[in-house]
Parts: sequence; C-alpha cells; structure tokens
Amino acid sequence: MMQQACNPYLPAGEYIPDAEPYVFGDRVYIYGSHDRFGAPMFCVNDYVCWSAPVTDLSDWRYEGVIYRRNQDPKNRLGLRLLFAPDVAVGPDGRYYLYYAFDFMGIMGVAVADSPVGPFTFHGHVRHPDGTIWGRRAGDSFPFDPGVLVDDDRRVYLYSGFHTPVPALATGGRRLGFDGGYVLELEPDMVTIRTPERLLFPKTGPGSFPGHEFFEASSMRKWDGKYYVVYSSRLNHELCYAVSDRPDEGFSYGGTLVSIGDVGLDGRADETSAANYTGNTHGGMLRIGDDFYTFYHRQTNRSSYARQACAERLDATFDETTGEWRFAQAEVTSCGLNGGPLRGAGRIEARIACNLWSRDGAGRYDGDAPVRRLAAHPYFTQDARDGKAADGPDGAAQASAVLQYVANMRDGATAGIKYLTFDPAAPLTAVAVTARAHRRRRHEPRDDGRPDGRIVVSTDAAGAHVIASIPLTGIGDDWRDFTADVAVAASPTGVLPLYWRYEGGGSVDVAALDLHVAGDRAAE
Repeated sequence: MMQQACNPYLPAGEYIPDAEPYVFGDRVYIYGSHDRFGAPMFCVNDYVCWSAPVTDLSDWRYEGVIYRRNQDPKNRLGLRLLFAPDVAVGPDGRYYLYYAFDFMGIMGVAVADSPVGPFTFHGHVRHPDGTIWGRRAGDSFPFDPGVLVDDDRRVYLYSGFHTPVPALATGGRRLGFDGGYVLELEPDMVTIRTPERLLFPKTGPGSFPGHEFFEASSMRKWDGKYYVVYSSRLNHELCYAVSDRPDEGFSYGGTLVSIGDVGLDGRADETSAANYTGNTHGGMLRIGDDFYTFYHRQTNRSSYARQACAERLDATFDETTGEWRFAQAEVTSCGLNGGPLRGAGRIEARIACNLWSRDGAGRYDGDAPVRRLAAHPYFTQDARDGKAADGPDGAAQASAVLQYVANMRDGATAGIKYLTFDPAAPLTAVAVTARAHRRRRHEPRDDGRPDGRIVVSTDAAGAHVIASIPLTGIGDDWRDFTADVAVAASPTGVLPLYWRYEGGGSVDVAALDLHVAGDRAAE
C-alpha cells in the first residue's frame, strides 16, 4: 500500500507549483499555480485549492476550482495565464487572492467570503488616480505577489523579478527589474497607498551576496518578526531573510531548501546536484512550533509540469534576537509524514527524491534542455492530463494516473529517503515493476535490448547491495521482477533506498515491493 504524506504530497497526476500554505480555522489550505502535464507553457490550468486538517497533513482534500482565468476582464477569452497566487485575509475579514497576470506586468486581485471561494474579480492593483500599477514609467514589473496583512491591519504587497538589465522598455515605459519591491495598499486591498520601494536589490548593500533575490516573494510574521521567503538567483533554492519591520532592514537567514540538495553534503553547485534542478517557489507553514517549507519539483523534462512538495524544518529560537533560525532541509520522500516511511510493502517510484544519470543530473528550463537531457531519466505519467477542464472530478482523475521513472539507462540511479526497516520483520525479497522504455521524441535511438538488472542498495554509491534483480525477458508491458534478500543483507533502522539500472537499452520503473518475513506475498 502506498505510503501516506510522502512527496509529492498531492495525487500523482496533480501539478501545483508555487504553493503558499495557510492555516484558516482548523485546516491548512494551499494556493498555487496550476500546471498541465504535457503543456508547452507554465500555469495553463485554472486555480484550484487543496486542504488538509491541521492534525493530519496526509489527508489532502480537493476543494475544486476557485478562480478561472477568464474571470479577469482583461482575459475574457482565457488565453492569458495566471501565475503564482498568494492569499490573505483583509481588514474586512474576506479572503483576497493576488496573482500575476501572465507576463503583462499587471497584478490582479480576486475576493471571496470563504478560503475555498468561489473568488470573484476585485480589481487590478492601481495607483490612486486609477492607473494600473505597471503602466507608469518608473513602475517596477509586477510579478509573483506576496501579501501580508499586519496586526495593525496595514496591508503590504511584495513583488519583483530580477533580470541582468537595469530596466526594460515595455510599451514605451521603462520598468524596473532590479529585485524585490514592497508597497503598501489601502484597506480596499487594491489601491496603492505608499509608493513602492526596492527592498531586495539584486546588487549592492542588502543584496544577500551569493543568494540574491530572483523572484517568488512570500511573507510571514511570527513572534513579532517578519520572514520573507524568496527564490534566489540560483533559482533551484528557496532562501529566507528576517527583519523587525515589514518594509526594511532584512538580514539574510540562509537557504531553506534546494531541489538538488546543493549546499548539503559537500555539493557546492549544480554540477554535483542530487536531483534534476530548475525553478522552485513556495512558502512556509507554522503549526505550533513545527515549521515546514513548501516548494516544487520538476517533472517530464521541462519546467511546465511541476509538483508540490514539502519538508519539515529544523527550527531553533534565538532568545537573544527573538528570531527563529532554520537549517537547510534535505529533500526527502518523507515530506509531511512526520518521520521515515515504512520499509515494507509497495512503494511508488514517483516518490524518489534523488534522480541522476551515469553522468549526473542536469537542469530543466523550458524546452531547451530536452535534447541535451535526452539520455537522462525523468518522472512522467502514463496518460494525458485529464483535468484540462478543471472539473469537479479533477482529484479522482489525478489519483488515477500512473506516474513513474522513465528512461533509466546504464548507471541511472533513483533514491528514496528515508525508510525505517524493522529488525523483527526482516526484508526477504524485493520486486520491481518495470518495462522496456518506449522511446519518445527527442530521445536518442538505442537499439540495445534491455538485458540488465536493477541493483537495490542502501547507499548512493551502491556499496551496500541488498538485492540484484535480473530483468530477464523484459518487454513493453509492466511486469514484476523479483530477487531474494540474503538474511545477512537485510537492512535495519532508518536508511535510504536506491535502485540503479545496469545493462543495455533503457527501462521504466513504476514501483518497488519490499517483502518482509511473515508477508504472505513473500511466502
């Protein structure tokens, strides 16, 4: 049976990047963009919402469509995209949803009486004279909103995007792309009250050298301190900064998570990443004194099919400064599980948190890397996206999808971290559900027939092998291949689990089955 609360924490066929988590009442709600599997661009689906009880972060419920693209009056045909939303409760107690309107340099706002909507269009963020923000010379480029309603009911809106050039001419206007900005809104949640200011410059003082602001502003306030989460110029990581004020004085705190675990275990940069990298975006969640970072991973060898993940953070409170400090979280398969997954039963390959080829991993950015990464393994699914209309059965359709690791060539490795193995129920056999890979467009022709094996180990280097599974007679259909585990090789305690393909051609892997003593399937 599939483990609960693992990464990705939503069903296999759901693609919610940029997720912002909030506690409203006794539930956690996530608001994010909505990618469509196989689409040629980001965020082509309408906004949906998922929620879970505060007491059980494995029990995610589909709340349905909360806002459609064509509800924005500038998008009646629904051709434009809506990016990276954020939500806040306004001074009037209603829920306000902010979004970047495509790459148009416009910020939209919608409002609802419930955290799950339905949201209705409220307006575009505008200057007091009615001019839409982003339409004046000297405005910054409105992008990736983050919104905070402070304890005194003042409303702050954060935005920004970093480009190498100092400004960009758009429609005769010179717009700023110098980093992250902040402005204050009127209580109506849409009219600018104070002029925007550059808060997180991309260079110079306050720029957080080595981890400069790129995009993805997200703001939280805890115990009187302000915490901003952002995606750095490295793009594969989320970082945070802290201040006593919402609009100035932020100091760099550190990296919360890198989707390639860059910065951990001696990985100095992406050339040694433990997973395929690309953009990531998310926020933070606090439940009591438990903190989590939410982020997204890349799938299908593009930036256009991103899935929601989360990790618990190691947090300590500094009594001297009054600040929470967070250590960089390791990317794991455990996610919101609260501990290691059970090292027994069926484990879907899609929850692998590490993936690389014989030559290492790579980076996904749009379509460009498809040919360059053609010999690399990747996560994909067995059907087209069934939620194109974002109907009420979207959750069921997403759950019915089979997601798997595809195109594992000689030396390709996938890893799951972490599992707990019970010494009272030793591992007796390991089965792998696999098939010969069906070559896809842009992949190099490889006439070699898969005739190899899957080597299962408890370390990335493959030194501690627990099973070597021959893929004898593998074909185009999914089949289970099994090998016994020697008593002396049975793992105990909390360990990672890796599988590596050795052989010709390439294979796809859908799942592992871990049989333990007393398991009927192994008898």
